[in-house]
Amino acid sequence: MNGKADYVFEISWEVCNKVGGIYTVLESKAALMKENYKNYILIGPYFPDKAKFEFLEKEIPEHFKKTFTQLNNQGIICKYGSWLVKGEPDVILLDFQGYIKEKNSLKEKYWNNFKIDSLYTQWEFEEPMIWSTTVGKLLELFTQINKSTIVAHCHEWLAGFTLLYLKMNKIKIGTVFTTHATMLGRVLAASGSDFYSKMETINPLDEAKKNGILDKHTTELACAQNADVFTTVSEITAIEAEKLLGRKADILVLNGLDIGRFPSFEETSVKHQLNREIIREFISYYFLPYYYFDPEETLTFFIVGRYEYKNKGIDIFIKSLSQLNERMKKENSKKTIVVFFWIPRDVLSAKASLAKNKSNYHHVRDFIDDNIKTTQSRIMENIMICDKASCFTDEKNFYQHQLFDKEFLSNVRRLRLNFSSVGKPPLTTHDLVNEQEDLIIKSFLEQGLDNSTENKVKVIFYPVYLSGIDGLIDLPYYDAIMGCHLGLFPSYYEPWGYTPLESAALGVPSLTTDLGGFGRFVLSQHKGDSGVFVLKRYQRTEEETINSFTDILHNFSKLDRKGRVDQKLYAKQISNLADWKVFIKNYLEAHTLALQRVYG
Repeated sequence: MNGKADYVFEISWEVCNKVGGIYTVLESKAALMKENYKNYILIGPYFPDKAKFEFLEKEIPEHFKKTFTQLNNQGIICKYGSWLVKGEPDVILLDFQGYIKEKNSLKEKYWNNFKIDSLYTQWEFEEPMIWSTTVGKLLELFTQINKSTIVAHCHEWLAGFTLLYLKMNKIKIGTVFTTHATMLGRVLAASGSDFYSKMETINPLDEAKKNGILDKHTTELACAQNADVFTTVSEITAIEAEKLLGRKADILVLNGLDIGRFPSFEETSVKHQLNREIIREFISYYFLPYYYFDPEETLTFFIVGRYEYKNKGIDIFIKSLSQLNERMKKENSKKTIVVFFWIPRDVLSAKASLAKNKSNYHHVRDFIDDNIKTTQSRIMENIMICDKASCFTDEKNFYQHQLFDKEFLSNVRRLRLNFSSVGKPPLTTHDLVNEQEDLIIKSFLEQGLDNSTENKVKVIFYPVYLSGIDGLIDLPYYDAIMGCHLGLFPSYYEPWGYTPLESAALGVPSLTTDLGGFGRFVLSQHKGDSGVFVLKRYQRTEEETINSFTDILHNFSKLDRKGRVDQKLYAKQISNLADWKVFIKNYLEAHTLALQRVYG
């Protein structure tokens, strides 16, 4: 299936401007979109500090020159070039600073035409409103000069004023609007209320006003109602949008990944071992100064994402870990589970005790490296001395030469004493403002996850981005994931859910929920109990959810090495189902439908 439009303009605040997950959607499918359309162009805002890393300016094509000149006369500067991602798609970035003076007149027009309530709005609303209006003006002028079939695909309310401007001025362009998550749904889900049970009965306008998002909600509402084709990124978002925005999605444009850019299963296996050793070293100097557990019998789980305590399911995750801890203690399990909470927030600095532990650990390791030759020679001597079979079955006979002399043992004793610490390992890697009031820390303590010796489940709140140069693990995001055994994303509100999909693509088993778009997709493929585990949360009590979650964690913890390798293989296979090569057809169908509705 090839795209039928002469031009497709895909418009988003996140073109060359990474803010959230929409950036991944756009950049990961750009090469395929370019293959399917002879003229595929992305449009975003021009921010010089961002653009210098992602945008390569080029000569303006002839068919855009007149449009750009006319916009320039209105204070709108257009930059033409390539986005430096796979496929290097053509991009137009708009510098809209010279058009800010029109802000109030724009608000008046959008109120008169679409009842968008922006009376008490702030710059976070006004900025994208001004920018996406200038995009509408760009397309209006381009259409007047170039008689072609055109589709404008707008992502989220931030780009929605483009289609509203086109409709307001009766411009003949096919419009597609995609909501990735409704503003009202996200706010209500995070509030602590049972959003999904109340969704049927709430008054959206009243709730939007009560929660201070009337401007954004009325914009979303207008976009959904006026777009030629309305789309959402998942089944769960379609249900939400139909209730809150009053329109059923025409097509689901599911979020995929360019799976070809991810390592093969064999490569992930090698990287798992390499990165696992780096993580084990961190775990060693984090915990072993206080007490010992066997690194070979240790599994590492993780959660990663924004600090949204309820929406990301952090609340039930901690409770399930507490239940898992009690089960493993009762069984006297030989396993230890170390769980990373890679959830960024504001921090003061890394804990001084960790820097000290890391330094002392390296002193021990360096001392061993310095003495390894002597130890190897003594092992060799013992092998050479043994001339009878019994020598190799009797430890006392084998060690006829001591491996370690008194000086070595004395130095090792001093180094080990220096490495030792009293008390309990910290719950977080960094000092936090009002640490005891942090929701994650409080929940750890309330659920008995205090990193005491007897606990089988250990927790580490790691509140900085995995940049690869954080001074602790020092692994980039994907490498850190590949060093672990299981990724856990028990979200309450997750329109799609890239993180469990990315984990699976990296050969790491993951868990998502049936309240997430990706989770529901996995269930639609008659999967969800291996590789990618789908936790049932929809219309279930918290107690039922936590018990099911604990069962999944407990069963995984009991797998042997072969069982874990099988799960990695299943995860990788499931990720292949969400390849953009499969999902791109949904975008082409949406664009074709928009053409039919506008051009006939």
